[in-house]
Amino acid sequence: MLNFRSSSSADPARTNSTSPALVRAAGPETQSRLPERESIIRNIKKWEAGEHQPKDPYRLLYCQVFCLEEARLFDSARPEQRTITDVDASTVEPTPYPPHQGPVAPELVMYFLEQLPGHYKADMWLGPRHLIPTVATQAQLIRELAQAADAPVRRGLLSAGVAYAALLGWLYQDAGDIKRSGNWRTLTLDMAHRSQNPQLISYALTNKAMLAVDLEDGRMVVDYAEAALTEESKLCPKVCVLALVHQAHGHSMLPAKDKEQVDRLLDRAAELVGRVDDEHPWGNACRRTPGYIDIQRATAYLRLGAYREAITLWDQILGAAPESARRDNGVFWARQASALAAIPEPERVIQIVSTTAPIAQGTGSVRLRQELKAIPRHATAWAATASGRELAEIISLV
Repeated sequence: MLNFRSSSSADPARTNSTSPALVRAAGPETQSRLPERESIIRNIKKWEAGEHQPKDPYRLLYCQVFCLEEARLFDSARPEQRTITDVDASTVEPTPYPPHQGPVAPELVMYFLEQLPGHYKADMWLGPRHLIPTVATQAQLIRELAQAADAPVRRGLLSAGVAYAALLGWLYQDAGDIKRSGNWRTLTLDMAHRSQNPQLISYALTNKAMLAVDLEDGRMVVDYAEAALTEESKLCPKVCVLALVHQAHGHSMLPAKDKEQVDRLLDRAAELVGRVDDEHPWGNACRRTPGYIDIQRATAYLRLGAYREAITLWDQILGAAPESARRDNGVFWARQASALAAIPEPERVIQIVSTTAPIAQGTGSVRLRQELKAIPRHATAWAATASGRELAEIISLV
């Protein structure tokens, strides 16, 4: 894209003069579709700041105003067709290096495991955009070392590799790259079997269930979650919690919409959360996230159409949420807004969306962006009102 931020177009006077020019360049039919002048100016400023790229009919109008071809004025791919991993693919491939020679120190297993809590915390604040390159490089190194190590060091590295592969699967899922996420989820399960650790095998299956949630395949979610619980009596409480939670989400997605079954599964999980006391560094969201089970229940209630119950839970959850978990809080606010849109409470929805949209842009979380874009589906009853149009305008810029 041409660098207008370093040219005269960044001048406020230039921006103010561009808006009337756009209107003059539009034909009568297009003019009727354009928003107010202030909205056009706001869009131009966001474009010049690199925060978003315009969609039709703005694109053709900009080309007419600046007397430039579309290929020169804009990137070849439209923003809505690109994901964060499309843009940053070259940065997430590990740099090739010679294979490790000689014995592998057992201390390296603990070295990698000790870094995981920091990665989890960074994910809550940064999102996938900045974290994928670091974690991908370390995951590749773990795989290289595992190939060179003898047992039991190899199994220890494979156990660490499961955690890193699962984290990468999550990061790519959050970035909207389902294919890469699926590849890492499959590798997670493969390494879990090689590690011969039943806890990790079940944990890997819950990660497959997590991906199936985004694929909106409730039966697949249930199947993976039930498979994770096959040896339930041998599993630590944390793995059981994760499996039960995903089983509940799967049932909330099935056509039967069995709210009682969802509640039963989440109640069982709630009984186990207080017993999570293992030292495994992976899968600790249920322990470090305040109101973890309430979050899962409110999310399931939204799918089930129990909007008022979901809102009550979100009000409680978000009132105690840590500010550091910026991306996760954004997802929770967006889900609350979907429930509020269905009630409806338009003013609260607009307030939440206005606050949350910049988080999606700053973290590169496609998951958050998708949650925001889902809100209008619950707001059809007031879509034609002034609030409805304002909501549509904000969402269009996400």
